Amino acid sequence: MDDELNVTYISLNGYVEVNKYRYVYFLIMFTVYILIICSNSTIVYLIVIHRNLHEPMYIFIAALLINSILYSTNIYPKLLIDLLSEKQIISYSACVFQFFVHYSLGTSEFLLLSAMAYDRYVSICKPLQYPTIMRKTTVSILLLLAWIVPALHIAVFTVASAEAKLCNFTLNGIFCSNSIYQLQCVRSTLITMFGVFTLLDIVILPMVFIIFTYTKIFIISYRSCREVRKKAAETCLPHLLVLISFSSLTVYDVSIARVESNFPKTVRLIMTLQMVFYHPLFNPLIYGLKMKEISKHLRRLLCSAKII
Repeated sequence: MDDELNVTYISLNGYVEVNKYRYVYFLIMFTVYILIICSNSTIVYLIVIHRNLHEPMYIFIAALLINSILYSTNIYPKLLIDLLSEKQIISYSACVFQFFVHYSLGTSEFLLLSAMAYDRYVSICKPLQYPTIMRKTTVSILLLLAWIVPALHIAVFTVASAEAKLCNFTLNGIFCSNSIYQLQCVRSTLITMFGVFTLLDIVILPMVFIIFTYTKIFIISYRSCREVRKKAAETCLPHLLVLISFSSLTVYDVSIARVESNFPKTVRLIMTLQMVFYHPLFNPLIYGLKMKEISKHLRRLLCSAKII
């Protein structure tokens, strides 16, 4: 549908009985969004202010948590507005932009986890070379690549989607993700092929690299002393838990555009909420509890807050 300014609007049809449970949805999502911002920001704050956390591993963790904040901010404010509105709509240009941010940040997570895996590999398998290899310059380059490379890939899909002709104006979701392709009359074969390349380049290959590095770490740790095994378990286990969690959600997101019509609306909403609720809260919980140094500073912060 087009208004007098010739702006194309998309109806978001992923909510279940939004009129009946409007304020319940709003309260839950608002609470979760505040928790996401506070929990992720707290861990980032601790990493910034404590000098003993100014190491590559913690810098990558901070980058990952900043990703979660930006990812949630791309989605939650619009969700909250929609819940208080009579009609859940979004302009197509805003929808395409949300799509771009959603997948740029989402795929950058795999590259950040790859950088973490490499950092752990050098730290445990080549400890004497660690200061030489993991310099500030190396960390900066890895961070830039983790954010820029996905953005360049997703920009291709964004431009193609912005120029695509639409035959459908109802999106079966609560925000603009992979299901945006269901709106288009024809999906370009070239874009489909590039999509396979992108999936391989910034999702599959990083995952293979992570699995390879952690396999090497576990083999060397198994052959080493108890102290090395303990260090490997403390620092690698949180990363693996985050990888497994995020990979599971990614499999759903990639496949939903293909089988979406077969999903009941309620099931689709629940799965989508898993993406926007679970993972952004899971990261600070895992790193805050499982990483020894962060956990120590977090307990001190909480204790000082109680005293005040």
